Parts: sequence; C-alpha cells; structure tokens
Amino acid sequence: MSLFPTQMRPLPYRKPVEGRDYWVVDDVLPNAAEVRARCLAKTDWEMGYPYTGEVWPGMRAIPALLDDELAALDARVCELTGAKKLWVEQTEAGLRLNHNCVQVVGSVEGAVKPHTDSTNLCRYAAVLYLNPDVPAHCGTSFFRQRMPGGQLGGNIVMPPHRNLAEALGNRFVQPNAFVEDVRVDHRYNRLLVYKANLIHSASAYWGQELATKRMTAVFFWMA
Repeated sequence: MSLFPTQMRPLPYRKPVEGRDYWVVDDVLPNAAEVRARCLAKTDWEMGYPYTGEVWPGMRAIPALLDDELAALDARVCELTGAKKLWVEQTEAGLRLNHNCVQVVGSVEGAVKPHTDSTNLCRYAAVLYLNPDVPAHCGTSFFRQRMPGGQLGGNIVMPPHRNLAEALGNRFVQPNAFVEDVRVDHRYNRLLVYKANLIHSASAYWGQELATKRMTAVFFWMA
C-alpha cells in the first residue's frame, strides 16, 4: 500500500437505502431497561483509547445480551435482511470480531472514524442504542469519499478487498477524505442493522460518566 497520505482509489457508490442497505427497528428489546442496568453493573470492562494503546475507544465487555435475548435478535435480523442463517465467523487463527459486545464511549474518548467492517468476518453488522439520555445527533452515519479535487466518490468495499484500507490502497488518508451521506439518529432501544461493507462511523459520542456516556451493543454476523 502507498504511504502517501492523499492518495486513495475511488470506490463504487450506491446511495444507502433503508430496507435494502440498512434497517431500523425501534423499541426492539422488550426489556431494554433490564439490559442497560445489567451492562452498567459490569465490572469486567476492557479499556481502550485513551486509557491504553488500543485504537478502539472507551471501554467494552462481552456479552451484552443473554442467550435467549440474542436468539430473538438473530431471528429479527433474519426477518429484516432475508438471511436464512446467521453465524459468527472466525479465521483459521481464531480471530473474530467482538460480537454481542457492549461499548461505552464518552465525549472525549472517541471521534468520528469512517471505516468498514471486515467482510471476511461479517456480512451484516448492527448497533443497539442503550442510553435513553443521549441526544439524537450521536447516532450512526454512512459516509462517501471526498476525492482530492473535491468531487464525491464512493462508499462500498467490494471483493477482493476485505476492508476500507485494502479498497483505498492506503491506510492513511486526509481527515477530510470522507463526507457524511446519511445519518441515522440515536434513539434509545433502537436497532440499526447495516451491510458491513458500507463506510460508516458513530456520528458523535456523549457524556463523561459511565451512566451518561454513549452506550451501545454491537453485533457482527456472517450470512
């Protein structure tokens, strides 16, 4: 890959459309308050940026949902996407994504970071918003490229590439290399499911104490 920070390959573009590229379900859990309370009571947090050298922000723990809760969510995602079966993929070396993981990130712990998920490990990803007091603008955004000349580029990683860095031909691009295209608002107990090869990021983070920070559960499925 090139290390020249302004070079990136153009990607294909398709405007994200709800019901085709992403799906939104409100009031998805019948016991959201119970799930949130259980997550707030966790003591086995793994720490990320800025507390350690990890690139992911805030703190996280597994699991977010119990087995029966997760099974009901899996069934709902199959219904939404048309997938006949969902599973959690891993590489021969045992590498897997942090599926069914609760993440808590405060306003000074994270930043907007457009990316795609590893398509060799998942086809669909999802975020479940678990704090009733986080404002709407702290949802999830889909992005497209802003090319060096200012024209807009694409938003999808396609085979044989497995992630955004591979598709761009560069891991290091300018901070203004992406522009927000579609935003889904944060709403308590809302589930957002999306195709993992779309460029996306948290729109913003919130809060300074555990109870006020942006709390989400994240999921990664192969189908």
